[in-house]
Amino acid sequence: MPAGSNKKRERQYEHIKAGLKDRGRSEDTAEEIAARTVNKERARSGEAKQTSRSSTHDMSSSKRGGQRSHSGSQGRTRDQLYNEAKQKNVKGRSKMTKAELEHAVGR
Repeated sequence: MPAGSNKKRERQYEHIKAGLKDRGRSEDTAEEIAARTVNKERARSGEAKQTSRSSTHDMSSSKRGGQRSHSGSQGRTRDQLYNEAKQKNVKGRSKMTKAELEHAVGR
């Protein structure tokens, strides 16, 4: 846990870490993901000294809940694929289907 974090964030860190370990993640991976998640929440609430744009302007990690994990039967949403295609300047993206967007951005 980062220095200066409060008890709530420490509990949150331990809870996330335990959940990841229960799902089969290694100790190191679970610690890294938990720390990143807690740091992002600290940045969103103004508790952190430094913040990144993605920490403050992106959807919260609790709301996202693995939407970007690229796992599961459907993976990323069409909107997520469209935004990635937009960042990569893919031509004709507005008329593409989800499958076409997946192919265009390189799944």
